[in-house]
Parts: sequence; C-alpha cells; structure tokens
Amino acid sequence: GGVWKTEDAGHHWTPIADEYLTAGAVGAMDVADSDPNVIYVGTGSACIRGNVSVGRGVWKTNDGGDTWDFVGLPESGAVGSLVVHPEDPDLVYVAALGHPFGKNPERGVYRSKDGGATWENVLFLNDSTGAVSLAMNPKNPRIIYAGMWRAERKPWTLISGGMDGGLYKTTDGGESWRKLTGGLPEGLVGKVTVSVSGANPDRVWAMVEAEPGNGLYRSDDAGESWEFMTGEPRLTGRAFYYHHVVADPGDENTVYILNVGFYRSVDGGKSFDRIQVHHGDVHDLWINPLNPDFFVVGDDGGAEVSLNGGETLSGVYNQPTAEFYDVMVDHGRPYRLYGSQQ
Repeated sequence: GGVWKTEDAGHHWTPIADEYLTAGAVGAMDVADSDPNVIYVGTGSACIRGNVSVGRGVWKTNDGGDTWDFVGLPESGAVGSLVVHPEDPDLVYVAALGHPFGKNPERGVYRSKDGGATWENVLFLNDSTGAVSLAMNPKNPRIIYAGMWRAERKPWTLISGGMDGGLYKTTDGGESWRKLTGGLPEGLVGKVTVSVSGANPDRVWAMVEAEPGNGLYRSDDAGESWEFMTGEPRLTGRAFYYHHVVADPGDENTVYILNVGFYRSVDGGKSFDRIQVHHGDVHDLWINPLNPDFFVVGDDGGAEVSLNGGETLSGVYNQPTAEFYDVMVDHGRPYRLYGSQQ
C-alpha cells in the first residue's frame, strides 16, 4: 500500500512512504503544480464496501517523497479527494468523508493556508454527512465544487443518502458555499462526485446517486443548470464503491467514468466505449494536462500507464501491492500464514 513512484512511465515502481505513513490505504493524493516536490496524501478509503480501510489523516512531503510529515486531520476517517492550489503549494483543500462506521464531527471540506500546519472546516453539514469529492476550476481556483455524501457502514447494510447531501459550490475559495440544483436530483441524494473540464471550465460533470435519476449529469454553465446524460447500469452500478468521473483536460467533449470497467465518451457524455485494462474495479485516473494521451489508471490490480490514449497499457505484475481480505494460520509448528489476496 502507501505511495508509489515511477520514473519510467510505469515500467518500474518503488514505494516511497512505507517508513512514514501509519495507514496503508491512500485515498487521495495531489502534487503541487507550482512546486512538484510538494505532495499531499490523504489516507483511508472512501469507497466504503464492507471491508474498508480507515485512514489516519494527511501526510506531506517537501522533498519529492524522500521524507514525509504528518500534517493533521487524524479523525478524517477517509479522504476522498485532495486538491492543491495551482499557484500556492501551501493552500490545500481536503474532502473528509469521516469515519465509515459511525458518526463523527470531523467531516466535510477542510482548508489549510499554511501547508497543513492548521486547518479550517470550511464546509460542514452534520456529523453524518462528509465530503467525498472536490473539483477546482483550473482557470479560476477560487471556484471549487464539492460532493457531499451521507454514508455509514453497518455489519448488515450500508446507509447511503441524506437530505443534505448533494453538490456544493464556492466562488470565493471556500469562504461561502451554496447547494446546486437546477436539474440535479433533490431530496434523498447519495454519493456525488464531480469533475471540471480543463478545456472549458464552464463544463462540469457530476455522478449522482439518486432514485430516480441515478447517473451522469452535465452542466455547460458552471453548475447553474444540469442535463441528465446517462444512467446505464454498467456506468452507475454500486455507487458506494465507484461513481467516479474524470474530465479530459484537453477536450471538453471527452469524459471518463470509472466502474468495474474503464469507460470513455468523446461525444459529450451521450455514449461510452470501454477501454480494456488488465484488472477490474477502476477507482482513479490521472491525465497529463499537457498531453491527454498520457494517463495513469488506478484499479484493484495497481497502476496502469498508457502513452497512446488507452490503445495499450502497461501491466500490473511489476507492483508487489496486495489487498488481503482475510488472514489465518494453521496448526503447524512452526505455523504457516495464509492470505486471500485481491
């Protein structure tokens, strides 16, 4: 687990934070555009199936990953998203979902203006509704969208949805927020994720869990009004585990949805084609803003790199990562250790 680094486009990977992080599951990470030596990492998994890893806060490196420091939010539970201001490496926003197994007040959107030394909770709804996604306007970083989600895991069920959940927006860097409607589902709303087009920041994408209306929404006026694009089951199944949407930074009509499979639309969200990857359960995607054909897909098998827009991808057997669902020992002397690995 932890943080891994490649210097050759995915041929080789090296873990760089094992000596520092006290949580194996990393839920979000961002590199400061203005200083790539500065990286923030939020721990815990916000994809809350029954076997979910709880985080222990946020870590930061100022030297490209050689050393790491704990910078707070120990009760954030699971960090679903983390965004650094493009011009100020000390200004960072964190989406804290909170503890997945019970109520706690350390939820919502947090902001630090001093590199993690102190934090403000700039968007708090209640002790059951946390933030799961953040998207910053790349041309105006004072404009930020936040997906808010009422979620709690029980041994016998998942509570997903609340009257306060939905998509929120700030235009002043987090000082004030308002809930967006204009065609989005209202009432009982579950998980919400959001992405802003780098090619046209007025185009905003949101995956919204709701019934009716579960699926992908598109706004062409910065969130004021929304059009329902698709509710295909292959794109919308198991919202608590998926519901990821990523806008292409170079083409406003290209958008990706991550689910069991990896899907791309090039016609503004009207239709989607599947891109074959080496493992199922796709949870993250980073697209090079200077060359969108170069992207990294994160799935349950590891990280897969493409340099040609998904025509080919690197493999996952070069990363000794593991997710064990169960561990047990036998009665031998000395005993043997067994694990069922994802």
